[in-house]
Amino acid sequence: MEALLQALSALAGSWAIPAAFLGVLWGILGGALPGISPSIAMAILLPMTYGMQPVTAMVLLASVYVGAEYGGSIPAILIRTPGTNSAAATTVDGYEMARQGRAGEALGISLVAGLVGGLFGLLVLVTATRPLASVALSFTPMAYFALGILGISVIASLSGGSLLKGLLAALLGLMLAMVGSDPVSGVSRFTFDEPELLGGIKPLLVMVGLFAVSEMLIQVGEPAWARADASQARLKLPDWPLAKRLARPTAIGCAIGTFEGVTPGAGGTVAAFMSYSEARRWSKHPEEFGQGSPEGVAAPEAANNVVTATALVPLLSLGIPGSNSAAILLGGFLVHGLQPGPLLFEKAPQVVYGLYAGLLVANIAMLLIGLVILTPCIWLVNRPKPWLIAFILALVVSGVYSVHQSLFEVGLVLGIGALGYLLRAAGVPLLPMVLGVVLGFMIESNYRRSLLLSGGDHAIFFTDRVSLALLLAAAALALYSGWQEIRGPRKRRAALEEQTT
Repeated sequence: MEALLQALSALAGSWAIPAAFLGVLWGILGGALPGISPSIAMAILLPMTYGMQPVTAMVLLASVYVGAEYGGSIPAILIRTPGTNSAAATTVDGYEMARQGRAGEALGISLVAGLVGGLFGLLVLVTATRPLASVALSFTPMAYFALGILGISVIASLSGGSLLKGLLAALLGLMLAMVGSDPVSGVSRFTFDEPELLGGIKPLLVMVGLFAVSEMLIQVGEPAWARADASQARLKLPDWPLAKRLARPTAIGCAIGTFEGVTPGAGGTVAAFMSYSEARRWSKHPEEFGQGSPEGVAAPEAANNVVTATALVPLLSLGIPGSNSAAILLGGFLVHGLQPGPLLFEKAPQVVYGLYAGLLVANIAMLLIGLVILTPCIWLVNRPKPWLIAFILALVVSGVYSVHQSLFEVGLVLGIGALGYLLRAAGVPLLPMVLGVVLGFMIESNYRRSLLLSGGDHAIFFTDRVSLALLLAAAALALYSGWQEIRGPRKRRAALEEQTT
């Protein structure tokens, strides 16, 4: 009850409720544009939150996440082009329903399942985050260093399918994090006599460049997406018999989305496809899957909307983002001088509880806005692609410039965007690099503090039990991922040989 009162008071004293509605609206519009992921939609707004109150800024960014996950299902159903990666599973049956003249029904199922998933994920977030943060309060500097190493190793192992590329991206991020002043001695390093670099490279600039600018560069070379039929923009919510049938796949999506959300590196895409597979396994009508089954829409949509909340559990409790979108939200915290983790509940509880209440408002706003947003979304999808790309780049440049009125930072963002484009062309995942930039200060500062405590003896990292356990977990995960990469091609070759013989 006390937490609820704190949340309500945090919202009442800010612009958080209007920000939730605006964030959901922008998220749905951004998610409806193929190729504009939730993280990109959030990155575009990130510089614009600089002058806001912390509660308002966090609610705005989190609401964009909520809205974009639903918005991605709109083109997935109407034109078989997922607006977000996690909506790819929805295209299988959603588009088949649209071909059968049931697009409104599929869109209604997506909206209702997303609402149920979002509310369930919020319940998990509220109940699980504080206990996990309480455990983390006992961490020593050695444990925090090891936790940062574990976080990077998890993301590097699970994103992109290549451990070597993931570790390379994390190393690049750590290198960028070291630009500026030494956290202990204050000596400047890697600044190349540029005064603008004395304060380091802000995570905000890295995120906007890697996610938003690099995506626009990629979209320039991609063909235009298909056009949507405005006559299909009539939403039809599920009736009671259909709602009862969808209860099981929605519950499956909620369960899998919870597990995948709290696991760093998994995210909504994995949760959506796993939920689709399990819903088909447990369905009374598995033969309908792939032919326009409403269950094939409900399960993945519930799963990826659960992840919008459960992905914030490791972020708020440990300070480790589990997805690209959570990393953008972490950047929002850092912009306002807040460090997510166990101490956040002690230093700024009103921000945490305000975020909880804001997510509740965002899910309600998703339902209300979703009932009327289809026609504008279809109009947006049907605009010429070059216009949209130019508009988004203009938003990025103006947003970055508005923070410090610095053309140097604008150039830095564009340069980082070009680097992100090259990395993506080489198949290097971006999230480990972002995490390296974000966690670089925590890793380095706690590493230095630990050595100060031990007089330079590295054995202190192995005498601390928590640190030892986390480092062993990071090493085991890296070794297991490397073994899987070596074993995978062998298994595929063996299977191919069996088929040929």
